[in-house]
Amino acid sequence: MTGARFRTATPDDVVQMLDWAAAEGWNPGLEDAEAFFAADPAGFFVAEMEGRVVAAISVVNHSEQFSFLGLYLCTPEFRGRGIGFGLWQHGVAHAGTRTIGLDGVAAQEGNYAKSGFVLAGRTRRLAGHFESENVTLPLVGPDDLPPLALRDAAATGVTRDRFLRAWLAERPTRKTVMLRGEGAEVTGFATARRCREGAKIGPVIAPDAETALALARQAASALGETSVIIDVPDSAPAFGTLLRAHGFTEGFATARMYRGPAPGTDGTLHAVATLELG
Repeated sequence: MTGARFRTATPDDVVQMLDWAAAEGWNPGLEDAEAFFAADPAGFFVAEMEGRVVAAISVVNHSEQFSFLGLYLCTPEFRGRGIGFGLWQHGVAHAGTRTIGLDGVAAQEGNYAKSGFVLAGRTRRLAGHFESENVTLPLVGPDDLPPLALRDAAATGVTRDRFLRAWLAERPTRKTVMLRGEGAEVTGFATARRCREGAKIGPVIAPDAETALALARQAASALGETSVIIDVPDSAPAFGTLLRAHGFTEGFATARMYRGPAPGTDGTLHAVATLELG
């Protein structure tokens, strides 16, 4: 018996969760909290002990079929007391029978496997610099969401309209550029968001690695950032190779794992939106 009280997180709690993530070196975006919470307001949980929040987790239900787990954190002085695992069980129950995905640190891969998660690949954090360039691609507006959501669903295998509605909304700290093919069909897009340090670019969805690179460079320039981080899944090896050829270096890799059937994808996802929500 841990003695902890588990409850659904408030928006202020989510802000605190991201502050903890920043302290752990995860470098969240400056306005991530609002977009995260919008994806599933009932999908964030905290544990309280001695009158304060001591642990957190998110289990965001993107659709009736898929959930994503992240922000699994416990303050150092309350580790080893069963609080984190108790909160894990409490949060995972929110997913019901959905497949659950996560990007976990390698050190916890074995523990996640004990809970039924199976390794599907790795997501590699690559950091580097882009030269500033003239932005020639259009920025995404509110009317562009439906076709972008369809393109995202094909790329990720997940329908996540609530998340995208907030994630793709233009803000001073977040810009999304898009590419159209013949017949004005959306063929790709990329989002850049300003973080505690530099900027992150994701998702990057494109028909090939060269186009993904062009979209990423345009998104960074739209935001006015040159120092960028891109989280590249193992399913996009050509994009990772291309970034390394441009001087990007790998900082770490996470384990992409699923409990339940992994989503089917079409091979156009070159960078994930966020390690916390997929």
